[in-house]
Amino acid sequence: MNDLQTQSLVIRTPEGIVFPLLLASPVTRFLALFIDSLAIQAITIALGTATALLMPLGGTDMAFALYAVAAFVVTIGYSMFLEWAWRGQTVGKRLLGLRVMDENGFHLTGSQIIIRNLLRFADMLPVYYMLGGLFCLVSPKSQRIGDMVANTVVIRMPKISEPDLEQIMEGKFNSLKEYPHIAARLRQRTSQDLAGIALAALLRRDELNPQDRLELFQAIAERLRETVTFPQEATDGLSHEQYIRNTVDILFRA
Repeated sequence: MNDLQTQSLVIRTPEGIVFPLLLASPVTRFLALFIDSLAIQAITIALGTATALLMPLGGTDMAFALYAVAAFVVTIGYSMFLEWAWRGQTVGKRLLGLRVMDENGFHLTGSQIIIRNLLRFADMLPVYYMLGGLFCLVSPKSQRIGDMVANTVVIRMPKISEPDLEQIMEGKFNSLKEYPHIAARLRQRTSQDLAGIALAALLRRDELNPQDRLELFQAIAERLRETVTFPQEATDGLSHEQYIRNTVDILFRA
């Protein structure tokens, strides 16, 4: 069923914004897993080659023991490290536009990354992720065992065309662009989810009543300010909505 139709996970933020996340199908996840398996195999082959070169120096037994330990660490740590460093992505997931995230729409925590990857041993039973694949097929959120225990999902991120920001900026001066090094840090640190929420809030601002509009933009502005801090002179006199407008301009427009 997951492969025949695209399933969505609907997330509602504390600010009242509702947005859907496209769940990755078992087939797409398997393709990403296959790519990652090739990457792990390439790393272990490189380790084997290095071990062979070290054998004359340290002895066969010592070199083999080091290789066994290194190969085990790579097999276990590959996904853990990349999902932490790349915010829920591995090589395979990045190539196929997939990302692991908390099932409530939050970023992964370290414990979630560790749990979902340690439980790969259960998902691999009896052969090459057969049990995990069956769970993905019957799970409403397309989750394998590791995902269920860690409360994570794998989503698909389709490429989105660049929005027309002229309707938002209207040729207004953006004081934040006077600090290009901080603006670059903002682009680097702001998550795709937060950027999307900020953009959606601006595009739909006229649909909100005044009080909800003030509360929503205040909450989003506070999240953005936690990500990067601009000098006070750059933000003096800016309302929460103006601050978000300027950050969205930086995030979505070169």
